[in-house]
Amino acid sequence: MPAPQPQTLVQRALGGHAAIGLLAGALLYIVSLTGAVVVIHDRWQRWEQPTIAEVTALTPSAAQAGVAAAIAQDAGKPRTTHLYLRMPNADLPRAVATTDHGGWYVDGQGRVAGREAHSWTEMVIGLHEYLHLPATWGMLLVGALGVALAALLITGVLAHPRILRDAFWLRTRHDPQIARADWHNRLGVWTLPFALAVTLTGAFIGLSGVGYSVLAKAYTGGNLEKIYAPIYGPEGMPDANAAPLANIATALATLHARVPAAMPTYVIVHDPGTRGQHIQILAALPRRLVYGEDYRFDAAGRWQGPVGLTNGPWGQQFAASTYNLHFGNFGGLPVEIAYLLLGLALCVITSTGTTLWLGKRRRRGMGSDRLEACWAVVIWGTPLALVWTAWLRGVAGPDAFLVAAFWGLLAAGLAVAVARPLWIVPEQLRTVLLACLIATGLGHAIILRPAAPAILALDAVMVLGALLSLVVLRRFQAGEGREAGAGSRPSS
Repeated sequence: MPAPQPQTLVQRALGGHAAIGLLAGALLYIVSLTGAVVVIHDRWQRWEQPTIAEVTALTPSAAQAGVAAAIAQDAGKPRTTHLYLRMPNADLPRAVATTDHGGWYVDGQGRVAGREAHSWTEMVIGLHEYLHLPATWGMLLVGALGVALAALLITGVLAHPRILRDAFWLRTRHDPQIARADWHNRLGVWTLPFALAVTLTGAFIGLSGVGYSVLAKAYTGGNLEKIYAPIYGPEGMPDANAAPLANIATALATLHARVPAAMPTYVIVHDPGTRGQHIQILAALPRRLVYGEDYRFDAAGRWQGPVGLTNGPWGQQFAASTYNLHFGNFGGLPVEIAYLLLGLALCVITSTGTTLWLGKRRRRGMGSDRLEACWAVVIWGTPLALVWTAWLRGVAGPDAFLVAAFWGLLAAGLAVAVARPLWIVPEQLRTVLLACLIATGLGHAIILRPAAPAILALDAVMVLGALLSLVVLRRFQAGEGREAGAGSRPSS
C-alpha cells in the first residue's frame, strides 16, 4: 500500500479556509439557537425557580418596602450605585429588587421572598448577547455576525432567481440532500422579513456600543454619559453625602396620576441613600414599539418629566424600538411563540446551509470526516450542552460554574470529533438530545412540582415537542441511511 502523500500548501490552505468557514457557521448557529431560547427568557426564569411565590401587582408602599429590604440585605457591603426594582407583569409575575451585590424576590408586602438565582437563564442570555466573551468584544463579534447573516440571507435570495416562484415546492421524499436544500431555500424565503429584522437590529445593538465609544473619544474626551444623554437622558450630579432612601412610593403614585396608561416595568434609584440620588421609572405604553418611556423624579418623588423615548426625535424613538423588535417583547404570548418558531427556523437555515456546503465538498472529493463530525457536534451538541447545564444547575445549585461547563462539554465533543470522527453519529446525537428533553420536562414536573400552569406548559412543550420530533425525524433517517450506503457519510 503506497504511503500517503503529504498535503500541499494549497490543500492545507483550503483545509484552513474550510475550518474558518465552519467556525463562522458554528457561531451563527449558536447565536441563532440561543436567540430562540432567549425570546421567552422570563418564562425560563420562572421555570428555573418554580417555587418562588408570585404576585400580579405591587403597590407603591410595597415597592418602597421592597427596595428598603433589598438595601438591608447589603449590610456590611460597599454602598450600591444603582438599585433596580423590576415590577411584576404577565410574563414574570414576580417583583425583583437588585443591588450591585445581588437580587431578591419580594412579595406583595415588600418582604424578601427568596434569592434571585436564575443562573442558567443568565448563562443562555450571555451566550446569545456576547458569547461569554468580555462584553465589549463579545457584543462586537455578535453584531458582526448579525451583519454577516443579513448579507447571507439577502445574497441567498438573489442567488436563486426562482426562489419566490418555488416558495411552496418541497421535495421531501427525494434524496436527503435535495430535501435539505429545499428546506433551506424555502425557510429562507418564508422567514426573510423576520430574519432581516432580527439580524439587523441585533447588529445595531451589538455594534452600537462600539459606535458610542468612537463618538465619545472623538467628541467628548471619552465621556460616554454625554453620548448616551441625547437618547437615554442625562445622569444626575453625584453627591455622596448620606440621605434617607428616595421616595419611590410617591414617584409611582405621581406617575399613575399623570400618565394613567403607563405600566411601570422598572424603578431605578441612582446612587441610593445619598443626596445625589434620583429616581427613574421605565414604563410601557400601549401600542408603542419602544421598550418604554423613561420618567424622571427627584429623591422626594417629585415629577421632573419624561426623557422623550416615545415622542422625541425619530432617531431616539428608533434606538428605543430596536430592543423590543429584536427580542419580540411586544404583543404578548402570541408574538413570543411566533418569534420562537421563526427563531428555530433560522437555526434550520444556518445549520442546513453549512451541511449543504460540506456535502458539496464531499462530492468534489474534498470531504473531511473531521469537519463533518465537528459540525454534527455543533448542531446537536450545543442544545445538549444547554440541557445538561440546566440539570447541573438543578443538582449543584445556582452557583455552579455553568459557563465553564457549557464550553467544556462542547469542547469535549469537538475533541472526540477530531480524534475519532467515526464515533460521531448524527442520528444518535439527535436521539440522545430528544431523550434528554423528554427526561428534563418530566423530571422537572415530577421532582419540583411547579404550581403555575405556565411553568407546567413549558415542561409539556418539551416532552410533546421531543416526541413529535422523534416521529418526524424517522422519515429522514431512512433516506440518510441510503445516502450513507452509497458511499457518503451520514450528514448532520
